[in-house]
Amino acid sequence: MARYELVLRNGTLATAGEVVKADVGVREGRIVALGEDLVPGEVEIDAAGKVVTPGGVDSHCHLDQPMSDGSVMADDFRSGTVSAAFGGTTTVIPFACQMKGQSLRAVVEDYHRRANGKAVIDYAFHLILSDPTDQVLGQELPALIKDGYTSFKVYMTYDDMKLDDREVLDVLGVARREGAMTMVHAENTDCIAWLTEKLEAAGNTAPRYHAVSRPSPVEREATHRAATLAEIADSPVLIVHVSGAEAIDQIRAAQARGVRVYAETCPQYLFLTADDLDLEGFEGAKCICSPPPRDAANQKAVWTALKTGVFHVFSSDHAPFRYADPRGKQIRGTDASFAWVPNGIPGLETRMPLLFSEGVGKGRIDLRTFVRLTAANPAWMYGLYPTKGAIAVGSDADMVIWDPHRKVTLTNAMLHHNVDYTPYEGMELTGWPETTISRGVVVCDGGELKAEIGRGEFLRCATPEPATLTSTA
Repeated sequence: MARYELVLRNGTLATAGEVVKADVGVREGRIVALGEDLVPGEVEIDAAGKVVTPGGVDSHCHLDQPMSDGSVMADDFRSGTVSAAFGGTTTVIPFACQMKGQSLRAVVEDYHRRANGKAVIDYAFHLILSDPTDQVLGQELPALIKDGYTSFKVYMTYDDMKLDDREVLDVLGVARREGAMTMVHAENTDCIAWLTEKLEAAGNTAPRYHAVSRPSPVEREATHRAATLAEIADSPVLIVHVSGAEAIDQIRAAQARGVRVYAETCPQYLFLTADDLDLEGFEGAKCICSPPPRDAANQKAVWTALKTGVFHVFSSDHAPFRYADPRGKQIRGTDASFAWVPNGIPGLETRMPLLFSEGVGKGRIDLRTFVRLTAANPAWMYGLYPTKGAIAVGSDADMVIWDPHRKVTLTNAMLHHNVDYTPYEGMELTGWPETTISRGVVVCDGGELKAEIGRGEFLRCATPEPATLTSTA
C-alpha cells in the first residue's frame, strides 16, 4: 500500500504565514507530510505552475434560513455547498436563526434537519439571537456554546430581529463568561425607520432609495455604539459586512484603544456602488443589501483596510433570493417599496475568485493576506483552526488549486447556485479555482462535480483564545 492516499506535487503553497514550493502528502483525510520529492501516492495531482491555498472558510452565509416575511431562500445545503466548493470554499458557517418566541435549542435541531445528508463540504452553525429571554441566556445559550455553537449574531436593525442596547449587553455578558464570539449587524434602526417613512411619504420608493434610507452615518453611529458596548462588557465583537470609511474609522479607533473589535467585509463593498441600485425599472432590487454599497471612495477605503489589517475576515454574506420570483426579491411585486425587498446578494461561489483576481492579481493584497482573510482568520475566529484554514501537518486536507493565469468572464450561467442572477455579471477575472479538495477528496475539478452529495460533516467549534485572535490581526 502506498504511504499516501493522495500526493499533491510541485505547487506553490500559500498559507497565512508563508509562500513556498512543496509537495503535500495526504492520508485518511489529513495532511501528514510536507516536503520535496515525496514518495508516490495512490492518487497524484501535479500542481506545477499553480497556486495552492487552504480551502476557503466562508463564515457568513445564509442557506435554507426560514424568513419571517414569507420569502424563501433559493439555496439549500445541497446547492449552496456545491456552489461554494466550485468557488474554492471547503467550509461554510450559515445561521440557525431564532425568531421571537422560539426555543434556541429547537431552532438548532430544525437547522440540522435541513442540513443532514445534503452538504458536499463541511459546515458549522452560527446562532442568531432575536429573543434573549432569561431561559435562553441562562440555560440554552451556555449549553449550546459547550456543544460547539460558539458564535452568535445580534442585530441592531430589522423590526423582527433587533435588540436594544441592554439586550446586547446581556448577550455580550454571556459571551464573555463562556468565551464565545458575538457578531453584530451595526445600523441604527430608528434612523432607518425615520428616513424610510420620509422617503415613502414623498413617493420615493424605487430600489435606489434603499441606499438613501441607510446612509453612512447610520452605520457609523451603530458601529461606534457596538464598540462601546463591547468595551463596557469587556467582550469581543465582530462587526459584520462593513461598507465604508466612516464605520472603518470607528473600528480602527476602537482597536487603537485596545478594544477587541474585529471586522468583516464582503465583495459587494469592493465591486458594487449605490449606482447599481439605480438600474432601469426594478432591476436595482438585485443589489439591495444592508448596509448598501456606497461609492468609489468608500470602495478604496475598504481595500486599504483589507491591506492594513483593520479587517480580519472576508465573507460572502450569501443571501440567495431569486430576482424573478414571487417568493424572492419580487415578493411584493415590482412596484413595491424598497423597504419590502428581501435584503441580500448571492456570492458564495464568487467570493474567493473576485478577491484573488482583483486583490492578489492586481497587487492590492498579497497571497498571505488573501489566505488570512478567506480561510485562516475565520477558522481562528470561530474555533476551527488549525483543523481548517491551514496547510499543515495534522490539518484537514482542504486545499484549492488555482490557475493564476486563467481568464474568466463571470456569467450566472457558469455558476452553481440556485439564484437567477449574479450582481457581478460580465466581470473579467484573472485566476480561477481549478480543483477543490475537501478532507483529501477531490470535490470538484475542471468544472465537474466529483464528490457525493451528503459527504459534508458538521463541525463543532471550539471557543477561540483571545491571544490567538489578536495574533491574526
